[in-house]
Amino acid sequence: MLQGMQTVLAVTVMLMSLASFSAQAFCFEAAGVKYGISARLLEAIARGESHLDPHAINFNRDKKGRVKSTDYGLMQINSAHIPELMAMGVIHSTDDLYRPCLNVQTGTWILARHFQVCGITWNCLGSYNAGFRADRHETREHYANRIWRIYSRMPAATAPTATKAAKKQTEGE
Repeated sequence: MLQGMQTVLAVTVMLMSLASFSAQAFCFEAAGVKYGISARLLEAIARGESHLDPHAINFNRDKKGRVKSTDYGLMQINSAHIPELMAMGVIHSTDDLYRPCLNVQTGTWILARHFQVCGITWNCLGSYNAGFRADRHETREHYANRIWRIYSRMPAATAPTATKAAKKQTEGE
């Protein structure tokens, strides 16, 4: 009896994990279609930022160890964006940033805005983590290289779902 219950519990946990990953995959695809950015690249960023942990939190500290900002969720949305996100009605509290799809949409929106500023380049992708300051060039390159390594190790999508969705969206306009 106990062994049967353990088996059921193990299967349930496994299915819940698969459902969660499947939901996250959908989030990357939906955000990618909306902003014209590869879902695979978005997933690589989330892997690099949070190891795909929707509840990840990171405290960024200055040289004296004081917290200067906080990053939240899958895409590690920086607290510098919170006032604007609240003013736009995207979030009501930082807890909203732990919602996987909202976090992925928000991170993709931030990345798309960066691409508008500095172009669609790997160095610009590095600004997602390091910002735009000239003295952060090496940090941007390091981040972009890390994301590239993650991206290049990921399997290519087996079904071009995002491409199909983008095509349908374009045809419907």
